[in-house]
Amino acid sequence: MSNKNSSEFNFPEAELVKSGELFRNCINVVVGKGNVNADILFVGEAPGRNEDIRGEPFVGAAGKNLDKLLLSVGLSFDDIYVANILKCRPPENRDPLSEEIRAHTPWLLKQIRKMKPKVVCSLGNYATKFFLARGDVDKMSSQPGITSVHGKPREVEMNGLRFKLIPLFHPAAIIYNRTKLTPLWEEDMEIVKREIREKGNVEVKRVEEQKRLF
Repeated sequence: MSNKNSSEFNFPEAELVKSGELFRNCINVVVGKGNVNADILFVGEAPGRNEDIRGEPFVGAAGKNLDKLLLSVGLSFDDIYVANILKCRPPENRDPLSEEIRAHTPWLLKQIRKMKPKVVCSLGNYATKFFLARGDVDKMSSQPGITSVHGKPREVEMNGLRFKLIPLFHPAAIIYNRTKLTPLWEEDMEIVKREIREKGNVEVKRVEEQKRLF
């Protein structure tokens, strides 16, 4: 059953998404999953086929790999929240278009504003370049790629938000290059956990009452 007509999506940032072709052609809007009170927010690129069907991010092969990667560093979806740059699946999983990023990221920024994460982990090139460009889509193409910036924390200020950005390899990329990328991902995640500890929280917040990110 599709969530596209949900009354929970009646706000300006969602209307931007609903006005586009991606929304008209998708099965579900993919908002996010995990612990919305966590200190760590993961941001990927866009939903794929399985995510579109289920209405949740990272439920396909990349999602299963993310589960394993989190487990390897002692974390789970109880400890993080994950969302995407795009809320709807692009046709054939093609790369996001500039106008789609402009339409979908206000919703993502609304989520960040409500969640107030201490660390944002960008997964792969598109998410990383979006944050490095401070949300300026026209400047994304001039930003460095994930290979040169992964695991390097930096303070980011954009749209009144301030957080520590730590770029990570995308779990889908790691599937195809496990030998090289898995150790790098695990090293980078130790940096993420250290950043959380330095901000005064050894354990990621866990609460029963969860805020809605709409």
